[in-house]
Amino acid sequence: MSEKRKGLSRRRFLQGVTAAGAAAMLPCRFLIPAEAQAAGFNPDEYKVFRNACPRNCYDTCSIKTYVKDGVVEYIEGAPESTFTDGGLCVKGYSYTRRPYSPNRVKYPMIQDGRRSGKWRRISWDEAMDKIARKILELKEQDGNLLGLGLTKYSGNFGITNYGVEGMMSSLGYTTRFVGTPCWPAGIDAQNYDLGNMWCNDPEDMVKSKYIIIWGANPAWCSVHTMKYILEAKRRGAKVVVIDPLFTQTAAKGDVFWQPKTSSDGALALGMAKHILDQGLVDTNFVNQHSLGFDQFVDYLNANVTVEWAAEQSGIPAQDIREVAEEFATADPATIWIGYGMQRHVNGGASVRSIDALVAMTGNVGKEGGGARYGHLQTWGFNYNAFVQKQPEGSKGFVGGAAKGEFDFSGDSEQSYSDRSVNINKTAQEILDTKDPAIKMLWVSCKNPFGQDFDRPKLEKAFDTLDMVVSVEQFFTETVANSDIVLPVTTLFEEWTVNVSYWHYWLGINEQAIKPMYETKSNIEIAAALSTKMNELSPGSCTFPQEIDTKEWMEKEFNQGIYDYFGIEDWKDLLNGPVKAKYASSASWHDMKFGTPSGKYEFFSQQCEDNGHKALPEFKAGRDSYDKFRLLTPHTKFGIHSQFVNLDWMQEYYKEPFVYMHPGAAAEKGIEDLDMVRVFNKVGEQRVRVKLTDNVAQDCLLMYTAWFGKDSSFNVQNLVDDESADMGAFKAGAPGVAIHDQFADIERV
Repeated sequence: MSEKRKGLSRRRFLQGVTAAGAAAMLPCRFLIPAEAQAAGFNPDEYKVFRNACPRNCYDTCSIKTYVKDGVVEYIEGAPESTFTDGGLCVKGYSYTRRPYSPNRVKYPMIQDGRRSGKWRRISWDEAMDKIARKILELKEQDGNLLGLGLTKYSGNFGITNYGVEGMMSSLGYTTRFVGTPCWPAGIDAQNYDLGNMWCNDPEDMVKSKYIIIWGANPAWCSVHTMKYILEAKRRGAKVVVIDPLFTQTAAKGDVFWQPKTSSDGALALGMAKHILDQGLVDTNFVNQHSLGFDQFVDYLNANVTVEWAAEQSGIPAQDIREVAEEFATADPATIWIGYGMQRHVNGGASVRSIDALVAMTGNVGKEGGGARYGHLQTWGFNYNAFVQKQPEGSKGFVGGAAKGEFDFSGDSEQSYSDRSVNINKTAQEILDTKDPAIKMLWVSCKNPFGQDFDRPKLEKAFDTLDMVVSVEQFFTETVANSDIVLPVTTLFEEWTVNVSYWHYWLGINEQAIKPMYETKSNIEIAAALSTKMNELSPGSCTFPQEIDTKEWMEKEFNQGIYDYFGIEDWKDLLNGPVKAKYASSASWHDMKFGTPSGKYEFFSQQCEDNGHKALPEFKAGRDSYDKFRLLTPHTKFGIHSQFVNLDWMQEYYKEPFVYMHPGAAAEKGIEDLDMVRVFNKVGEQRVRVKLTDNVAQDCLLMYTAWFGKDSSFNVQNLVDDESADMGAFKAGAPGVAIHDQFADIERV
């Protein structure tokens, strides 16, 4: 098969991403389809399939896939979705390369010595036999399966991939790594304030008269939302960007604030105090629809001044006053709260302060308004793959049901449950957990060595495990630290369904091509394991042994989903994605909040009961333990270890860098492109430096990315597992202070 037949040709791909990069900034469709047709593309020669991007990304794009002779040759954004609007991001256009990558895991493999690189191919039967015998050994040894751990997150968000959790339940009660590194502090904060995390439809941002983008970079991370922001701006809206980095989004705004990192709460409270002093509070909202505003006023009057906020944040007091007044008098006004800004020891408190700013100006429940963070309103599936029963007589953890990010609780009367440990402290939990110790780890939809924290400690922790099984598409660093790797399907090779945590569209994911090599979907892997388990020990696993991914996808639908999206059957999605039907594009438009009082709660007793302040009070950030603050956000064309490793994507990010302000570099005797050592109490990373004043003088910036098996670059060599302030309430474990990290740097 030629390189050209394995997907969109390299030349056309490069032309395409150039056009996509330009079009991402425009309120119109991307230019790829027209270019492809001009190059001789005839859609009538292809079978067309519907797919939906399963990555952990705001945009969850709806895709049209063109297949010829069983090969994915071309993809485009589904034009039926007004959000995707016919275009994909650069990462999305690289999908045609994913199933055909020469670096893909093609067969079950076993490694003779972790990190040895001595892999050899084995059959599925042999792989399942080794895995099943180890599981049965643990069960015999401990009298339960708590020695078997599952770490799984969001590398593949297709709903049927919750079958991984279902597989574990079908074996018995196991140890689960629960929580999320992404957004838990903010989820808790919005639940305390509003009773749930629920954002406006992003498409209604065009109605906004004033937009504050606080700690988000949609020009990189949600290119489709940018067209609504720019359209609002064209209609006269003012756009303020608040970020510790001068981002591509900041370059598109009218005002850019670069505050001291983790000072967001002080900045929001300073704005709130000025709005209060100027008499710009929406008295109808705070009097009719809120609880505790008077206490919040007392706190502001006693503790907050604009000058104090300026000192804390580094933003001039007059600028704070000006933006606060403009925000309060615009109708409507909105704030997009990015996930990065709550990845601090004070992240949840900061989100509560920003929520309060939106609420006191009457912008909650209003089209074009809202404190936009995320939502799970469209996630009402059956989770059939998730909910599996334990074998008869299973024993497990005593002390209450395990908590997870999503609440799919089973029988609350059961005596046993899974054992929960903190996903954000993976290394320490493996080392500390006893009675029984974790001896076997199953890894799926996740790359712990690329995402989890304190990589040096993680390697030590993995070395204590008897067996590590990774389910993967590529030979990641986690696979290098595993004993067995099982090849898993891409989105083109399985049936599933996807919704977003940002927009309101639902998309089907058809199997467009046959699974390549010996790959299996996660639920097919579960069925294979169940077959072997019951062969060796009848009744030891309840997961079905025969799986059709299409049938299991069908089982995820229910009448509630059909009604919410205005369809009669899931097959309607074969005609294109559909959008949820609602009375208003504004969340909380009926002013019926999910809090205990049924109102917006400036004063949250629930928050206080969970160990935090009842009011959105200021909380200080983490004390510095080194010379520079270290920031490690996503790179432009990757999501953690995904995408950057694809050969075509390497055209855009050939090597990693640490970014540093020229003034700080001069003090260290460092020049542009020098090789440097970045180091702290966790570890070190050697990398070349690029000088830029986009980075504050007291900061270092390194983008998280994976460059393939030959690269030693890993930002987790420098990031510890310090907890954020919130997250345990809804996610089962605190968040992690990813951006409360510090390091020093020297030329080598």
